[in-house]
Amino acid sequence: DLMKLFGTDGVRGKAGDFLDAITVLKLAKAAGIYFRKHSTTKKILVGKDTRRSGYMIENALVSGLTAVGYDVIQIGPMPTPAIAYLTESMRCDAGIMISASHNPYEDNGIKFFDNHGNKLNTTCEKAIETIFNNDELMQNEQVTGRNIGASKRIDDVIGRYIVSIKSSFPRDLNLSGLRIVLDCANGAAYKVGPTILQELGADVIVVNNKPDGFNINEDCGAMHPEHIGKLIREYRADIGLALDGDADRLVIIDEKGEVVDGDKLIGALCNYLNEEKLLRGNGCVATVMSNKALEDYLSSKGIDLFRSDVGDKYVLEVMKEKGINFGGEQSGHIIFSDTAKTGDGLASALQVLALILKSGKKASEVLNPFELYPQILHNMKVIEKIPLEKIKGLEELLKPIREKGMRDLIRYSGTENKIRLLLEGKNKKDVEDSMEILKSFFKKVLWIES
Repeated sequence: DLMKLFGTDGVRGKAGDFLDAITVLKLAKAAGIYFRKHSTTKKILVGKDTRRSGYMIENALVSGLTAVGYDVIQIGPMPTPAIAYLTESMRCDAGIMISASHNPYEDNGIKFFDNHGNKLNTTCEKAIETIFNNDELMQNEQVTGRNIGASKRIDDVIGRYIVSIKSSFPRDLNLSGLRIVLDCANGAAYKVGPTILQELGADVIVVNNKPDGFNINEDCGAMHPEHIGKLIREYRADIGLALDGDADRLVIIDEKGEVVDGDKLIGALCNYLNEEKLLRGNGCVATVMSNKALEDYLSSKGIDLFRSDVGDKYVLEVMKEKGINFGGEQSGHIIFSDTAKTGDGLASALQVLALILKSGKKASEVLNPFELYPQILHNMKVIEKIPLEKIKGLEELLKPIREKGMRDLIRYSGTENKIRLLLEGKNKKDVEDSMEILKSFFKKVLWIES
């Protein structure tokens, strides 16, 4: 059985175990062979977050890419969206980001971007995996002599990214008079984040910007935004921004120290873009996990909500398909496709700050545009995953639930033997009663682990 390399977001696993030096070297060679087919510049950009294993993986990547004739530009710790942006602006054939995003430091990952800075689609990933598994091809495609690639480190590209992000902020505004607590998660934005906010005039209190290779995401950043609530109240700050390890997601904490719900954030931003005449396609994309209250709020403003599968690349696919420039996940991946090719925590933060400044109100008011509907999520362990469409009586059972205006989402976990049941609606009691009905139904028709 051939090794399955690519998951939902690139190649990810425990560094030194699944993701060891040899595997990375082979993956780099395979990717290089793949990108060479459509090469224009023979250059590939490599960036990383602040994990200790990044050194091992970066050097293995450089080794594999130069072995098949690529020149490599290493730019060190930078946010994932910066890699996407710089790959295109520096005319590289591809970009590679070494990061396991919000996972703990033991994990690492490799994400690929094409020459336009877009994440590779599944077809391209499969093609790379096919090359990876073809030993003869891998052997024959190595180069010798003058054809072996070179690599160099560049430290000044950080400035290009800073300029690009700042240009997404309205020119007639600045951040002076705003006090911001910024949590860098000891990750990739530890230099870029504070610089951008300070250059725009904010009074910035920076925390978790001292990476040591092991403290990335550890009890900090977007995964633990509750910690900076205390600081915000202590410093009487106007807002808190918490990034994750590779800075592609953002969680906002208001001036009261409360974490802003991701769906409310998407709603407030979407309405703001619409009012500023910056929203394309009269719509917004969120995932199947987003609360129905978001849908109803947007609909009251005449904006359509389209839903995608969970994962920022699926959000982007639907955005492209519908010609929409704004979308996101409630977890904090927010995509303004006019500014960034992927979720960009810093670009999103600037849009949120612009919205607050223009409104003249406090964060807690502006970012609370509607109340969420009660939602119940229940996971049950199953012995086998019988396809839902083959389960008799399920449609009939769901019909009256849907007729009451409730939203249901039933799916199997992608990684574990579990079925996930989600129900939401305006009336809490209805939601609770219907969930009991669903639970007892699935207990009868599926093999549930007790």
